[in-house]
Amino acid sequence: MKYNILLVEDDQMIATGLIYALEQEGYIVTHCQSVMDALAAIAIGQFDLAILDMQLPDGTGAQVQVAIKHAGAAVIFLTVVDDEGNIVRAFESGAADYVTKPFRLRELLVRVKRVLQTPDNGVVPLTLGGASIDTAAGKAYLGGNLLDLTALEYRLLLTFAANRGQLLTRTQILESIWDSSGSFVEDNTLTVYIKRLREKLGDAVQIETVRGLGYRAD
Repeated sequence: MKYNILLVEDDQMIATGLIYALEQEGYIVTHCQSVMDALAAIAIGQFDLAILDMQLPDGTGAQVQVAIKHAGAAVIFLTVVDDEGNIVRAFESGAADYVTKPFRLRELLVRVKRVLQTPDNGVVPLTLGGASIDTAAGKAYLGGNLLDLTALEYRLLLTFAANRGQLLTRTQILESIWDSSGSFVEDNTLTVYIKRLREKLGDAVQIETVRGLGYRAD
């Protein structure tokens, strides 16, 4: 899955390095240098994540955040503003992360990946085939009807949705659905849960068994 990232950064040197690094990771990057340009990009494009400088020539990253949130994208602030008040306000307004300059590039890339691939970050809506997942409420729907899923079946669906189209090994799946109470899900039990989830989803979601490797869902 190709993720679309909006980068709003007026420092051209920082932007050039970030664009190169993000594109090397396989992301599609749209770069803007001002609030006005960012709002124009949001009006015509779809983004999964926005990386926003707080201080821009014609305003602030917070102004861009308001627009991008309505478009359903997550936000990471990347800024020299490091006072506690601004950081707290950013998180209270729904930012997924806050990184101060100077920053370590590899660390930022890890943070970007975490935000994009964490299904319950509270910003990016999840769909898989004909199923939709309300991560805030912890509920899944099929054709508008609530799915009756156990906690482990729900986490399994989340895992597939967050990695749509990607091959997942059984080990990766088992690690992702580790019971919150600390009870480990056994390998043999995983087959049972996938069978039950397939039955509840019907033809709306295709969960493919890749023999000897794992599973892929679309």
